[in-house]
Amino acid sequence: MSNFIKKLKSTVSLFYLLFSIAIVLGNTKSLNLFCSQIWCLLFYSDAPVCVFNFDHFQILRAIGKGSFGKVCIVQKKDTKKMYAMKYMNKLKCVERNEVRNVFKELQIMQNLEHPFLVNFWYSFQDEEDMFMVVDLLLGGDLRYHLQQNVHFTESTVKHYVCEIALALHYLCNKRIIHRDIKPDNILLDEHGHAHLTDFNIAAIVKEDLKATSIAGTKPYMAPELFQSFEGTRPGYSFAVDWWSLGITAYELLRGQRPYIMRANTPANEILQTFHKAHPCYTAAWSTGIKSLLPKLLCVDAQKRISSLSELQDLEYLSDVNWDAVLNKQIPPGFLPDRRRLNCDPTFELEEMILESKPLHKKKKRLARKTRESGSDGSPQKLLVHISNYHKSMSVHSAVHL
Repeated sequence: MSNFIKKLKSTVSLFYLLFSIAIVLGNTKSLNLFCSQIWCLLFYSDAPVCVFNFDHFQILRAIGKGSFGKVCIVQKKDTKKMYAMKYMNKLKCVERNEVRNVFKELQIMQNLEHPFLVNFWYSFQDEEDMFMVVDLLLGGDLRYHLQQNVHFTESTVKHYVCEIALALHYLCNKRIIHRDIKPDNILLDEHGHAHLTDFNIAAIVKEDLKATSIAGTKPYMAPELFQSFEGTRPGYSFAVDWWSLGITAYELLRGQRPYIMRANTPANEILQTFHKAHPCYTAAWSTGIKSLLPKLLCVDAQKRISSLSELQDLEYLSDVNWDAVLNKQIPPGFLPDRRRLNCDPTFELEEMILESKPLHKKKKRLARKTRESGSDGSPQKLLVHISNYHKSMSVHSAVHL
């Protein structure tokens, strides 16, 4: 039991917060899902047990928004190390039906570590929010730089493709499909290296099985995703991420995507676009890049480049020292401005002025709330709820698509 309580206080403690919300809402279906995920993590995770909370970090400033919620820069008080901290209001998470995605993202990120990923460090919760502490990358995302009219050279885009390809190879070995590769989800570090982030809609697939649920950002979604939605294809696999990488590379080079579609464009119209429209490859581009992009943007997933080995076999990439790329020994070419945060400054204004419950005032707000209500949000209280439902739980060790 002591080991059980220790794990309650560990980095996965925010799951118990969601469990308590389910009890309050009386949602039996959600409660069963929460319970199965919690017990799976408690008894099948080999992650080291660490106890962290909001007081361990100094909040510095807001820098962005993501599918998980808002993002701010924090400093760990004892080590003075800087991180990015994502946070989301726990009640809004339930209201928006985001609970399953939050579970999945944390399960995935706790088991990942790679030079070209935004890596996970800590998670915790309080009465209002749940938090994820990850690598801080101050080079900005590629969407921001596109909006700043940055002209990415072909050699820089080639390097980004290599770095993200190494990340995709790592994820494939972990049986993970990211499903949302786009400029918004590729962050640069201070040296300009690319890091893939946001596993909010990622999927874990068992060997010899395919994913079937539809997820992603439409302009970056592969044809087989829409075919699966239309019922003309039984599912899809890792090749969808390589299509998205191709769309991203094309957009970085040309400043626009190869196919025109909107969020409300029906799937059947999008499929027609893939077959009728053809990407325009600028005459100024090298024959190498014009040979690479069609292989990534092949409508037929079976003929598309969808693995690191297939990419490495291309003559265009024959000069790449892959070990040097992996070890970040080759500069990408584009260096973000270190004198600025490389993010939209309105995020800070929104947090300070428009946010009804700003993060920097959280400690005082929660202290006042505790004095007024006498409430105690300690993890031990959740242990009582978990014990009451223990006999009715079903433990599932797989993530269902």
